[in-house]
Amino acid sequence: MKTSLFKRTLGSALLASLFAAFPVLAQTGAKNGEWRSYGGDTANTRYSPLDQINASNFSKLVPAWHFRTENLGPRPEFNLEGTPLMANGIIYATAGTRRAVIALDAATGELLWVHSENEGLRGRSAPRQLSGRGLSYWTDGREERVLYVTPGYRLVALNAKTGAPIDGFGKNGIVDLKEDDDQVIDPITGEVGLHSAPVVANDVIIVGAAHRSGGVPRSKTNVKGYVRAFDVHTGRRLWIFHTIPKPGEFGYNTWESDSADYTGNTGSWGQISVDEQLGMAYLPIELPTGDYYGGHRPGNGLFGESVVAVDLKTGVRKWHYQLVHHGIWDFDIPCAPMLVDLNINGRVVKALAQPTKQAFLYMFDRVTGQPIFPIEERPVEQSDVPGEKTSPTQPFPTKPPAYDRQGFSLNDVIDFTPELRAKALEIVSHYKIGPIFTPPVLSKASGPIGTLAFATAGGGTVWAGGSLDPETGIAYLYSRKSLANLAMVPSDPKTNDFRYIQGTASEGARSAGGAGGDAAAVPGGGEAPAATLSVQGLPIFKPPYGQISAIDMNKGEMLWQVAHGETPDAIRNNPALKGVTIPRTGRGGIIGTIVTKTLVIAGEAGNITMPDGKRGAYLRAYDKKTGADAGMVPMPAGQTGSPMTYMLGGKQYIVLAIGAAGYPAEYVAYRLPN
Repeated sequence: MKTSLFKRTLGSALLASLFAAFPVLAQTGAKNGEWRSYGGDTANTRYSPLDQINASNFSKLVPAWHFRTENLGPRPEFNLEGTPLMANGIIYATAGTRRAVIALDAATGELLWVHSENEGLRGRSAPRQLSGRGLSYWTDGREERVLYVTPGYRLVALNAKTGAPIDGFGKNGIVDLKEDDDQVIDPITGEVGLHSAPVVANDVIIVGAAHRSGGVPRSKTNVKGYVRAFDVHTGRRLWIFHTIPKPGEFGYNTWESDSADYTGNTGSWGQISVDEQLGMAYLPIELPTGDYYGGHRPGNGLFGESVVAVDLKTGVRKWHYQLVHHGIWDFDIPCAPMLVDLNINGRVVKALAQPTKQAFLYMFDRVTGQPIFPIEERPVEQSDVPGEKTSPTQPFPTKPPAYDRQGFSLNDVIDFTPELRAKALEIVSHYKIGPIFTPPVLSKASGPIGTLAFATAGGGTVWAGGSLDPETGIAYLYSRKSLANLAMVPSDPKTNDFRYIQGTASEGARSAGGAGGDAAAVPGGGEAPAATLSVQGLPIFKPPYGQISAIDMNKGEMLWQVAHGETPDAIRNNPALKGVTIPRTGRGGIIGTIVTKTLVIAGEAGNITMPDGKRGAYLRAYDKKTGADAGMVPMPAGQTGSPMTYMLGGKQYIVLAIGAAGYPAEYVAYRLPN
């Protein structure tokens, strides 16, 4: 199913003439047929100008090689989130439950070397385990290095040719990231780590921080997620940015009741972007401790849920913009800001575009931090949870429009049949609903059980982020619908010093005929969200469950949207829908896209029953101008990370991570047949 929302108003010839008059100066995607950075470049465009694979031949792709990962650790991994890199004919990636680094022949997938750190109790206690999302590559033209962060939060530098640790970098090739962090962190139990890849630019390595899920925090006191930079040659710390300001620093006064002194989290756990020409890095910052209750951290709390621009060499703040004041919705900023030069009313603007869980694409001048299109502070409903003090207003972008549903309304309720809709409406009547920024409620068995909301927690665009075409200024954003139940219950003071935590007063109310509905069908095969409520095995909300949106960032306008992913088995085989025509619904999950000269490419998350009766998924391509289907290829399991592409030996390859329950994770490469 494809719904065309807007027709393109600028033809390719006109766009070409505009950008000839106003030359594009930003990064222009992956270069020289390689893929040397997690996002294709440090601007995180996820773009490659390759065009050997196109709509005429995409469906003819065949596997070039597979690399299975189940033996790279003490147990198999099934959710490999990594994006490999390719430089000089070699693939570099993280893989396996111990987060090994592997080097593969990019033509054959042959293993060239492997490096693995057994961190013992430190690794087993880490808040961010498994293989992570990738690594970084650096060269000065003579020496080549790869850099990654272990589960135990150590920065490792390896010789790219041999996999050996670099002498002279830190201690035996390793920098302990739990040290020299302007706070005391227990080396074993300290709750800090990182899934994302470090970013390296102009000989500077930048490392963010991640923590355990903040949905049910252990304490209002936690490790702070400071961001640091290190010298790529020696591992020496160059600077640190305090994402929670210290006394006397800018932003400290946005924390009331001395809460900045004990509150933690506020890390940059998504990918960080860099404009090497401007010498600026852009940090996407998450929530402070407590994703759904902020009563212990009164105030707007900078730099929580802010985009922060810092000097690449010094870490000095250049500008910031807080997307959510005093967040209590688990919005975070989960993914990389995308950097691109745009033509706004005949003027070249160095832009930053930030996809979000809110399904807003926030756009700024990346030099000054000024919004490209107006962002209005609008009044929002206030929380009535005891001790909570929410912000009276929140920022609302006026352009581009939201690219997925937000909040929850009766218009979002399933309508496949009148009977199903009636049952779903009865379920919804026990919950609070409203627009985006409707606050969580105290959960009561008599109702409301909680606040239902899309585009929060795991909805909208999550850590995989978006992609863009730097030649046209068009962004391509995958988003999913994840219906969250925002409900607060009193904490047990014996186990937690929070006043309230996320929970539900009456789990027993969730039954097929009661207030909560029956067990949910997850429309993507991913982790079930907190409130995937259903009627007769069907989600209570309308599809599409996952979609790709194309946005012209020059004008702030939607161009097209398509449902991404085949309809799940639980929907197309549901007895309640017998005789009902169901268009392609798309599927949820967390996946990323890439853009080439002519295509937008992404695999489906999760598995369905394929035409041959086996379980699997499709790798799909769309015409990037129209969103029309441009081909698909069957895969043995769903996509679990983000794809990349490269050219080698006259052949274009597409590589992505796949896996599913019962199918151990692997990297698979596709190319056209010989």
